[in-house]
Amino acid sequence: MNFKSTVSALALAATFTAAPAMAQDWSLEEAAKPYAGTTVDAVFLLRPGYEAGEKMLEDFTARTGIEVNLIKLPYENALGEQVRDFVAGGDLDVALIDLVWIGNFAENGWIAPIDEIKSEFPGVVDPNIDMDDFFPLIMEAFGAWNGVQYGLPFDNYSGLMFYNKCMLEEAGYDGPPKTWQEVMDDYGPKLTKDGKYAYALQSKRNETQSADSFARFLWPFGGSFLDADFKSNLNSEDSQKGLQFRQDLMKYMPEGIVAYDHAEAINALAQGDVAFLTEWSSFYSTLKDPNTSTIVDCLGVAPEPEGPAGRKPALGGFSLAVAEQADDDEKAAAWLMIQYLTSKENAKTYLELGGVPGRQSVYKEPGVAEEYAFVEPLVASWQDGVPEFRPRFAEWPEITEIVQEWGTKMMLGDVSVEEGSKEIGTRMEEVLDDAGYYDGDKPLAQ
Repeated sequence: MNFKSTVSALALAATFTAAPAMAQDWSLEEAAKPYAGTTVDAVFLLRPGYEAGEKMLEDFTARTGIEVNLIKLPYENALGEQVRDFVAGGDLDVALIDLVWIGNFAENGWIAPIDEIKSEFPGVVDPNIDMDDFFPLIMEAFGAWNGVQYGLPFDNYSGLMFYNKCMLEEAGYDGPPKTWQEVMDDYGPKLTKDGKYAYALQSKRNETQSADSFARFLWPFGGSFLDADFKSNLNSEDSQKGLQFRQDLMKYMPEGIVAYDHAEAINALAQGDVAFLTEWSSFYSTLKDPNTSTIVDCLGVAPEPEGPAGRKPALGGFSLAVAEQADDDEKAAAWLMIQYLTSKENAKTYLELGGVPGRQSVYKEPGVAEEYAFVEPLVASWQDGVPEFRPRFAEWPEITEIVQEWGTKMMLGDVSVEEGSKEIGTRMEEVLDDAGYYDGDKPLAQ
């Protein structure tokens, strides 16, 4: 495949570090020789981390002879496209798995366990892969299901606070809010004036409503989707406090916030229309790019604010796994591609090209934390994040549709927070009952 990129394959190759020699004399080039000419089909998203990965794959193809055919999709289409392909026994060789899809993909047998790949194709496994170098939280959350590891973390996110230092300084603040109560009582009223707003909460009726808006105000207030018996916890006192807080906070957000997706929220901060927002770490490169942001010199990054239950940042991201439907050559080639993109040796390059690697070691390298302001709050959030921020079981794609519908109705004022929570809970329990969680057919695993 001919990839268009401003970075040439030759220039990129010079920035990559080959795996150090081991007793086995393993090298990418030697391991890939039997699979030269194989084409790997994979889904990528239209996001900065995937643009970085695409540039890296030029070097991968040059060194291995393995071609990579990327199907580039918006997030909203990625699940349906992959499900249709796997159900039909199609062409995809690599699965791109949001952390809330892992249960669905694993239980349907669409992805191969890593131990299976290691057993069947030992020659493609880099002895320097160092699985322990991945952050344990994201290794488990993004790529594992019921104790089995399927994928390796790629394009990893945590919720952070991005803020306009200049706007805050002009208002008399020496830093961003540390708690949500400060946002409500102090920052919100002081910064919302003259057509400017304190905060933007991306809340469009898709997965953004579920993950970036609704769930964000459950956990810091002590709430959750489910209790220990897998019954709805949305009408608990703590969950109601969080969801009502979100409703009350809307007076400090731009009008029409319910129509804001990531692009609109990021643009509001980038153009100086809001003072701060809570967003995924992957958007740092957009806000630091003078072509897309007017606040490059004023950009600050901090952890998400704390609630009564502490700081429970949004957790999101993906893993890459080998598709079971691939033939043997495609499986081996797919693993080489996944291993390459997520390797310890290439983590710095991925970071420099705009991605967010899941490797601990890269963030300890000299100068990295100073150059990338998001590193310190990101690393901190990966110690305290909640893997089940959105439940990861196979039924989430159905449940998120319910959350999106009624979460949006809450924000619009069509139903009260209490009424909307009850409706979501009732419908969510019906889905889980049909799936067999309440009669013991399925373990209570998120």
